[in-house]
Amino acid sequence: MNSAQNPGPAGGAPVQRHLPGHIAAALAGAGGPADSAGRPWEGRSLAGDDARIHNFEDDDGTADAGYLAAVEALRGGTGDEAAVVSSLATARVFIPIIARLGAEAEGVDGLTADKQADMALVTLMAADGRKAMPAFTSAERLAAWHPDARPVAVYAARAALSAVAEGAQLLVLDPGSDVTLVIRRPAVWALAQQQEWVPSYADAALAAEMSAAAGGFPAVRSVELLPGSGVAAVTGGGLPLSGGGAGPELQVVLYLEDGLDAAAVQELVGGLQAAWSRNVLFGERVDSMEIKLRRAVQ
Repeated sequence: MNSAQNPGPAGGAPVQRHLPGHIAAALAGAGGPADSAGRPWEGRSLAGDDARIHNFEDDDGTADAGYLAAVEALRGGTGDEAAVVSSLATARVFIPIIARLGAEAEGVDGLTADKQADMALVTLMAADGRKAMPAFTSAERLAAWHPDARPVAVYAARAALSAVAEGAQLLVLDPGSDVTLVIRRPAVWALAQQQEWVPSYADAALAAEMSAAAGGFPAVRSVELLPGSGVAAVTGGGLPLSGGGAGPELQVVLYLEDGLDAAAVQELVGGLQAAWSRNVLFGERVDSMEIKLRRAVQ
């Protein structure tokens, strides 16, 4: 999996264009010789004029049926974002590759000509400044987003590996379409490792660890984990979805003893955040959070 073919001049042979090593390695699972199904990458085409010529034979470029079903359940209020991520475990997606001008030369009649072009993975900048990688569930959606992008078909787990290799903490599914969903860092990591992902607000092990850390602060009577205000996404038509938002994905509710002044509360919250940040499980499973304060019932 190391090259893409562009049509050559009329009547000529195709011109071979190689992907940079870091892109080929990332899309192949950090250098692995085969995909997640064990099929070798060697000899497979990456792209072509048709936008259906990619790594998967007999693939019509449409979205994975399991993913579409999970999104439809999300639309109908019967599904959740964990099911969407789970559906991606066996789904094929498309990663956009863009030809980037590396050098220019003066052509005929003084016009600038393309002397050298490199292939580059596309990354986006999220609202909070983090790097995000776009992935598309169908070739049609990728073409609508960027007609000049070359579709590289990979399993979603490989796309997650590629995102990690590129330093992206978010995977954005189908940007610019009616349903755009954000896969956050813990889910990206789980997908890349082909492990089940449990949202932080539904993670019993995480809740236990965070409550245990809060035990060192007597003013905290209990801790509750709930979905954050940024969990929800909205379709292009304005329909709210109970998942796929950019975050914060975790709301931590602290039930405090009565009588604390503002300075004491600020010190308490700062101490708790420092304690949680030292916890390995918290670092792995929490992408972003917000804290709510409530008075404990006597």
